[in-house]
Amino acid sequence: MRTLGASHPGRVRASNQDAFLCGKLTETTAFAVVCDGMGGANGGNIASSIAMRCIADRLVEDYRESATPEAIRELLESAISDANGEVFRAAREDADLFGMGTTAVAVIATPEAVYIAHVGDSRAYMITPRDIEQITRDHSVVQDMVDKGQITAEQAKTHPQKHFLTRALGVEPEMECTFTRVSFPEDGTLLICTDGLSNLVAAEMIQSLVRTFSFADIPMKLVTTANLAGGSDNITVVAVTKN
Repeated sequence: MRTLGASHPGRVRASNQDAFLCGKLTETTAFAVVCDGMGGANGGNIASSIAMRCIADRLVEDYRESATPEAIRELLESAISDANGEVFRAAREDADLFGMGTTAVAVIATPEAVYIAHVGDSRAYMITPRDIEQITRDHSVVQDMVDKGQITAEQAKTHPQKHFLTRALGVEPEMECTFTRVSFPEDGTLLICTDGLSNLVAAEMIQSLVRTFSFADIPMKLVTTANLAGGSDNITVVAVTKN
């Protein structure tokens, strides 16, 4: 199991409010955490850093090789919940940080399956030589509009409310994440990213780049492509493979 990530502020933002960490829990199990902060330069940085560290610490400390699928789900959901509380408390204790929050994607990947808990519009994709599948579903106003048939998926890409989230970690004292479990194909690459990539690089292009370049080059190639497309936001990419 291999993991690799890259993050860049992009070409417009003065600071990078994304945060990520990835690595191994055991020889055959990997983890990844990707967060995209919001709430001003200081608030966004702090929210994403607190959440990333809180989630990663829980996964590293509490994961057991004997964990059942249900135990993995409980670990991911409780790690997200703990991080929500930490960010919320930090915002309440400092008036300058009031309202800060962050997206979060927390992943545990085994040779058989990928387990994901997420909040917000950072995404996870499963990519094979044949296809790219968006595993997560954005917690956003435009996604709700698409689900209700009010706009098309194509219209959502340029909608003025595209960046409005319906859920974010740390904004409320309690928050519900979404859990997903999918199989991990032998030739699959799991990709986790912030919207600095997904808003600027089409899914088909992401798949093509993952298919074309070596695993070691994938994160930075995707970051570079997003920057060439304008780099209007912070960009973070984490890749996970079994091979």
